[in-house]
Amino acid sequence: MRRSRNEVARWRMLRQVKFRRARWLESQSRRYKRIHAIRHQLAQQQRRSILFITQDL
Repeated sequence: MRRSRNEVARWRMLRQVKFRRARWLESQSRRYKRIHAIRHQLAQQQRRSILFITQDL
């Protein structure tokens, strides 16, 4: 069955939108992962510095 130009265009647009949304979500989660790692690292540094200070006393 042959599809009309409008149908084909609509189908392509839907595919494109789905693809874009997936890419956006992926980048968001990547960003979140990076932020999470940085926060974790900072927390670890603070813990270490506290331990270091208490050992001196």
